[in-house]
Amino acid sequence: MSESPACPALFISAPASGQGKTTITAALARLHQRHGRKVRIFKTGPDYLDPLVLQHASGATAEPLDLWMTGETGCREALALAAQQADVILIEGAMGLYDGTPSSADLAIRFGIDVVAVFNARGMAQSIAALAYGLASYNPHLHLSGIVANQIGSARHHSLIEAALPDHLPLLASIVRDPAKALPSRHLGLIPPDQHHDLDIIIERVADELEETPLAQLPRRVSFPMPESHTALPQHLAGVTLGIARDEAFSFIYPANLRVLEGMGAQLRFFSPLHDEQLPSIDALWLPGGYPELYAAKLARNAAMLAALNHCHQAGMPILAECGGLLYVLEELTDIEGQRHIMAGLMRGTAAMRERSGCQGMQSAPLPEGLLRGHAHHRSVASNTPEPIAHGIRPSHPAPGEAIFRQGRLTASYIHLFFPSNPEATAALFAPREVPAP
Repeated sequence: MSESPACPALFISAPASGQGKTTITAALARLHQRHGRKVRIFKTGPDYLDPLVLQHASGATAEPLDLWMTGETGCREALALAAQQADVILIEGAMGLYDGTPSSADLAIRFGIDVVAVFNARGMAQSIAALAYGLASYNPHLHLSGIVANQIGSARHHSLIEAALPDHLPLLASIVRDPAKALPSRHLGLIPPDQHHDLDIIIERVADELEETPLAQLPRRVSFPMPESHTALPQHLAGVTLGIARDEAFSFIYPANLRVLEGMGAQLRFFSPLHDEQLPSIDALWLPGGYPELYAAKLARNAAMLAALNHCHQAGMPILAECGGLLYVLEELTDIEGQRHIMAGLMRGTAAMRERSGCQGMQSAPLPEGLLRGHAHHRSVASNTPEPIAHGIRPSHPAPGEAIFRQGRLTASYIHLFFPSNPEATAALFAPREVPAP
């Protein structure tokens, strides 16, 4: 290790999903920002929507931090760089503190970061103390510095919780129950900030409640050693202009993916399948995930864009279609209301949204170009598709993962790829040359 920058850091977790982690983390980021502190913020695990809220609250890009997907070295580098730039680092966990392999607890322990647990207190009081004690005691290497009681009903409710907690697990803050402070969501997650006009009001109200609590103070400083220098990214995409769909329908894009593409020499050109009728002058194409099902009628009406996509595919242009991008390149998409819409038809098959159920979790994609890590998270099902060339590999389950399709230079799957996990394979995927058949 070459240097050890240090920075105050705090990990915000919970016993389960739905406790209010994102609300508390966003409000805490806004509170530190009010105090003139530069905040760097991270979200554990694969997520596109919570980071948008955290980014909006903090004014800084919210990056993924995960021991499996981004790797320990990637996590170390991201935290060390953040420590050099920020006055405080905040990390929001995923699901419950000990859920997943690796879990949020594993990440907090690995880097020695204190944890605050958020509890939805609705319907319980003293039982929170038992749950908090269990979280703190389950792994002796984890340091749980206190709890936040969310959704409390009264001052008496606050007092009952506070009195039941042991001295080493203080009640750091409590947030009064108010439906107007709830972050709205839909299938797949939270409503993005650009579609939620009251978001700042919610964040400011919760930040006000945190203002006179211990959480308003800087947390304990943590040392984040910088890993040894990495080999420079190969310039395999030098001279390649890559078109990337980005609008209301296609927005699931990790900033780290863009950095890798640019770091390998690619020129990035963004376009909107919803609003543009022509593609920019490009050599390769990326159709990331998002919500095409919410805009299916408008996508179907944009015949000029559908024709442009078909022209690129027929000309042998490299195309990556991920999740929502997969839905877009199929022949037809049935939305949540049961309405059928014609899509691009670059690949045989149809897709339909489901009211419930779905798929989520980490997966590796064994592409002909190499193995890339990523994840899947969707509420649709594709049918009548071609035979896949491979299936995703789940890190902790033997069942096959998502199907991976290859039609000419088109690669399509429900898997969202994390490009930094294998830059060489990423470059080969987008390079404007023929790829040998698997």
